[in-house]
Parts: sequence; C-alpha cells; structure tokens
Amino acid sequence: MCVVLGITAPFRTIALYQSGWAWVIAAFMFALGIWLYKMGAAGFSLKQLQGQPEISGQKEEQGLVTSGIHARVRHPFYLAHFCEMLAWSIGTGLVVCFSLTTLSILTGAILIRSEDLELEQRFGDSYRAYRKSVPAILPKFR
Repeated sequence: MCVVLGITAPFRTIALYQSGWAWVIAAFMFALGIWLYKMGAAGFSLKQLQGQPEISGQKEEQGLVTSGIHARVRHPFYLAHFCEMLAWSIGTGLVVCFSLTTLSILTGAILIRSEDLELEQRFGDSYRAYRKSVPAILPKFR
C-alpha cells in the first residue's frame, strides 16, 4: 500500500476534467456497486463472506451458489468493486483514480482466474458447467 501511495503521490492533483455532472453518473455507479454487493452476499453466511472456511481448513459442507445475481455473473463482488472504482474515477476525473481503476482491473483478472481454479477444484464438474454457462464479470441479459 505504501508503494502505491508513493507512486501515485505526484498524480493526485492532475485531473482529466472537472464537471459536476460527472457526479451524477458516479452516483449511479456507486448505487449499482452497493446493489451488486448486496445481491452478491445473498445466499452466503457471514463466515463464508469472510472466507473463514477456506482459512480455517475445516471441511465444512459448502454448496455452489448459482441463483440470484450468481445466475447472471459468477463474480458479482469483483463487478461491484469495479463499479465503485469507476464511480470515483468518473466523479473526480483524477488521473490517479483512473490509474488505480486500471490496476484494479488487472489484479481483479488475476484474482478471478485463481478463484475460478480453486472453485473448480472444490466443486468439480458442477463448477465447470456453471463457468461455461455464466460469464465471469460482465452479465448476460437474456
């Protein structure tokens, strides 16, 4: 975090634009992100959201959640995070926000890939079928 802060320090005041209207779009993106976080959490316990079963190593029975928002997108939390980052970028117009949003996309792609591999290992064929029919981050609208 300190490295990112150090690298981005010179760019914190450089704006691509300044517009009050940009905050209207940003407000929509913030609301969408909050909604996605809420919908993504449905069907999960607090322990599951915190990742406790994975960290503790205990073999608790877990099911693959494929309903609700998860029927449209496999990783709604990554999409929600992207919406929030994009909201800050659009609202502020700051170069540093757009740069961090880009970094978020790159690291998110890596994390999604590793999470998909872990879920495939845990749930096997049922996850492979789910992954084949549901996009990772950009939802399909039927």
